[in-house]
This record gives sequence, structure tokens and C-alpha cells, in this order.
Amino acid sequence: MSDKVTKVLNDLVETSVNGEKGFKAAADDAKNPELKMLFQRRAQDCGAGAAELQALVANLGGKPETGGTVGGAVHRGWLNLKSAVAGRTDQAILEECERGEDVAKKQYADALQERLPDEVRQIVQRQYQGVLRNHDQIRDLRNHYQARA
Repeated sequence: MSDKVTKVLNDLVETSVNGEKGFKAAADDAKNPELKMLFQRRAQDCGAGAAELQALVANLGGKPETGGTVGGAVHRGWLNLKSAVAGRTDQAILEECERGEDVAKKQYADALQERLPDEVRQIVQRQYQGVLRNHDQIRDLRNHYQARA
């Protein structure tokens, strides 16, 4: 397997790990019990996506990444700071989660622009569809909270 494919997949592992950690932080800070559960499910989904990509990298002979990125850590820190400053409102948390999902959308879209083996492309495309669904659900919830405010 080429180093380029390994790098693409490991970048997506980092993106997924960042999402998992970000959604866990969102679940911890959310007030609404339904949002807490949603964020917990999204964290689990991101964790499962990361594990699937790590296994794929290993099966293809590469060394899988295990952690998130510095940018992701900054993102999670900003989420915590924004939540504290904004009075830890669910709307503020949703806004930051949407921003995180925007990053994930771009990372997956960029990965799909690369030359990937068919079986790898299928997995990345399936996960990308999940990222799009997550983003749209978070966006719709954020819009709902904004309309109520």
C-alpha cells in the first residue's frame, strides 16, 4: 500500500478521534438529556469510525494513528472555553459541534479527491455519508435552538 493512502486514512483516523472527543465533551456540557444522548451516540459513532479506519490501515500493512490532532485539541479547548463564557448553553455547544462537523466534512471530501483503492474508497465514502448526516442533524438542531431563542 502506498504511503499516500496510509496518510489519507490516518488523517481520517485523527479526524474521527477528534470528533469522538469533541462529542464526549459536548455530552458532558449539554443540559438537555436528549442532546446528551445524541452527543454520546455521535461520540460512539466517531470512535467506531476511527477503529474501522485503524483496522483498515493495519490490514493494508500501515501503522495506524491512535490519537487526535493538535488542532482537534485546540478545537475541544475552544469548545470548553466557549461553553464556559456562553453560560454553557446547548445552543453554543451545538454551534461548536457544527463547526467541528464542518472540519470533518472537509477532511472526508479532501480524502475522496485522492486516488484510493476501490475497497478503501467505499469505506471512506460510507463514512463520509455518516459525517454529512451528523452535520445536517446538528445544523438542524442548532437552527431549532436559534429559532426558540
